Amino acid sequence: MTVLEVRTRGREEVSDITADVAAAVARSGVKDGLCLVSVPHTTAGVTINENADPDVKTDILSALKHVVPASLPFRHGEGNSDAHVKASLVGSSATLIVEEGKLRLGTWQGVCFCEFDGPRRRQVWVKVWGEKG
Repeated sequence: MTVLEVRTRGREEVSDITADVAAAVARSGVKDGLCLVSVPHTTAGVTINENADPDVKTDILSALKHVVPASLPFRHGEGNSDAHVKASLVGSSATLIVEEGKLRLGTWQGVCFCEFDGPRRRQVWVKVWGEKG
């Protein structure tokens, strides 16, 4: 397993981690198989989405703020309940296909780390398995 470190600067941000995940796949030596990308945090997530236009990341955060505003009457005492809900909506893992030693992503797809309670130092776990070649 490869552990990636992501340092976030703001309370909410979406970061493209595709190159780091692809590098972990390349180091694994797996030719054909699967790659699991997992975030071990309850106020962060991972998703596959467009990585060409940075406005998509902004739109994702804007929509999530609209759906889950921090001003809701949450009961959790730490003041970050909106971050927990957003992380649940986005999800904590993504499984990707590895083919010919590379991530198999669509033309515009990338792996996005989603921070909802930063700034923080976060981990992303990458596990690759399959046929080595």
